[in-house]
Parts: sequence; C-alpha cells; structure tokens
Amino acid sequence: MTSDVRHHTPLAFTVAMSFLMGIVTTIAVYSLRNAPTAADVSEVHASTAATAIGDGVDTAGAKDQRGAATPEPAATVPPAPVSPTEAGEIVALRARDLKLPVEGVDRKDLRNTFADARGSRTHEALDILAPRGTKVRAVEEGRVQKLFTSKAGGLTIYEFDPTQTFAYYYAHLDRYEDGLREGQMVKRGDVIGYVGSTGNASPDAPHLHFAIFRLGPEKQWWKGEPINPFLVLTED
Repeated sequence: MTSDVRHHTPLAFTVAMSFLMGIVTTIAVYSLRNAPTAADVSEVHASTAATAIGDGVDTAGAKDQRGAATPEPAATVPPAPVSPTEAGEIVALRARDLKLPVEGVDRKDLRNTFADARGSRTHEALDILAPRGTKVRAVEEGRVQKLFTSKAGGLTIYEFDPTQTFAYYYAHLDRYEDGLREGQMVKRGDVIGYVGSTGNASPDAPHLHFAIFRLGPEKQWWKGEPINPFLVLTED
C-alpha cells in the first residue's frame, strides 16, 4: 500500500501543476495581446492634440456623438490680406478720387463682392445693383479701349486710364451711350452706358459688374491683375 502511494502521488501532483501552468500561460498571452503598444499610445495622443488645436470641426463631431451639445456655427473666415503691391495700387487709385460708376448710388451702400464665389472661380469684381437704365459714368478720365460683347459679361466697356496702367471694366450693360466708340477719350463723370442684365446676369437683378485690373506690359485689354474696387471706392 505504501509503495502504491509513493508511485501515484507524484503523478497527480504533476498533472495538477501542468493544468495550473496552462491556465496561467493562457491568461498571460491574452493580456499581452490586448495591452496597448507604444504606437497605440502615440496615435491616441496625436488624435487628442489634433482635436485640441483644430478648427472646431472634430470637437463638434465628438459632441454630436456624445449627444451632449449642438455644434456651434463655423466662424467667418476673414478675407486674405492684400499684397504690398496691391495695397500700393489701392492707395494710388484712392488718391485719384474715382467717381462711383453708377448714378445715385452712395458709397456706404456698396458691398464687397470681390472674393465671392462664382461657380468654380472668384468674382474679382464689384456688383452694384441699380434699376435698369440707370446711367453708368466713367470713373476717371481715360480712353475707351474696347467695346465688346461676351457670353458672360454681355455688353461691356474696357476703359484705360491716361497712363495705361489700369483698366476699368463695365459689364452687363443694357446699352451704350449714343455715339460711344472705341478710341474715344472720355472725362470723369461722362455717361458711357446704362445698367442692365445682359450676359449671364439675372434679368431680375440688373446691376453693373465693375472691375479694375492692372495692365501687363503688353497692354492687353482682356488681361491683367485684379484689384478690389471696393477697397478703392470706399474708405476703411
């Protein structure tokens, strides 16, 4: 009997220990597989930092997911500052005291539509609303360089300033002033046309599309660097 006990006890103990070791090993492997790695931690920190320094979009999304709050409207993005070159040109043009191109419109009624989107492009002009047939006047003494009809602008006038540095562009005209011709010299305030909605303008919203651009060395009437007329015709 004693001999049987000596031989069977070590076997039972070995089986029990093997079973326990198996359980411990399984738990350890499972824990290692699910523990966060250094990469996981860095990704979490990066995500948190991005949310903290972002523009609020991610934060609003997180609030929606938690149902804790309604996201606030996005802040209005201010227009990009003008370049030093354009700023100098604006100052120079202001010194000329350009006349408002639409009769009866006050400077305080102008709205800055220069940076407005027009489909896939930027407007780069000033829209001045007025009743159809309102007189359009030359903003400065200059030369009528081109009378042109285009699909977008309708009846248009390109006027060069006396130094041929700048071009003034008047578009969507209902008609030209009688007798107006290319090459004609005009004075500040001369009537050159009338407000309309030709081209791609809405018939229900007649207006003058007015643009200013700096001419290149080739003096091409259809091409130049745009300048914001709102900043020229109004005071800060």
